[in-house]
Amino acid sequence: MTAIKGVLIDLSGTVHIDSKVIPGAIDAIRRLRASRIPFKFATNTTKVSSSKLVRKLIHLGFEVDAKDVFTSLSACKDMIQTRQLRPLLLMEDAALEEFKEIETSDPNAVVIGLAPSKFNYENLNEAFRLLSSDANVPLIAVHKAKYFADNDEKLSLGPGGFVQALEYATGTTATVAGKPTKDFFRLALKQIHMEDKPEQVAMIGDDVQNDLGEGAEQLGMQRFLVKTGKYRENDEKKNPGVKVFSSVVEAIDYILEQQDS
Repeated sequence: MTAIKGVLIDLSGTVHIDSKVIPGAIDAIRRLRASRIPFKFATNTTKVSSSKLVRKLIHLGFEVDAKDVFTSLSACKDMIQTRQLRPLLLMEDAALEEFKEIETSDPNAVVIGLAPSKFNYENLNEAFRLLSSDANVPLIAVHKAKYFADNDEKLSLGPGGFVQALEYATGTTATVAGKPTKDFFRLALKQIHMEDKPEQVAMIGDDVQNDLGEGAEQLGMQRFLVKTGKYRENDEKKNPGVKVFSSVVEAIDYILEQQDS
């Protein structure tokens, strides 16, 4: 196996589940930081802005600041700005802070994240009508996860089904900003200066499809699946080539042991 010189780590389900920290995760991240292996939290979390997410992690006990976190909201904002769009944002209020500099009047795009309080007929119909008004109006999904591990550690419906409802109703295909796209991983790799050496980077996550599928696989990254969060028995059989660990603690231990050998 190629030596690991960089690490990307999922957050929800991998180092914490809502307000519950995965046992040993805080110390494991501390030891990874002390090793000086460059790493970044690369997450599809969309219910809160990046700054609120950092504050939450600090509250949970992690030693983290803004430069340690790269989110699908960040990637989505970059996409919107590059394409000079004025989005209709289907987002939780706590996530809108990420887009405070973005012009949203007279929208010419629909952007949808995980927004349980906004997924009602009125809002989805508004998005449907905008998408139907002009074939050039794009639909952008922050991500299309089918489900996520909620605070009771049970699975809850993700944004993917709502995105697909709009795709079905309008005949539009959504552009995905977050995991598992190659573009998201390329941006995340650039954050740790490993964009030219993806095979030397490990991606650690609990979602065999969104964390470890498509983009990570195509780029040749090393893919570590943890048995926490949304993991379900035999998930690894859906994506051959992943290495399975009981938790992020065991995955980080493995990486650090490789450095010592």
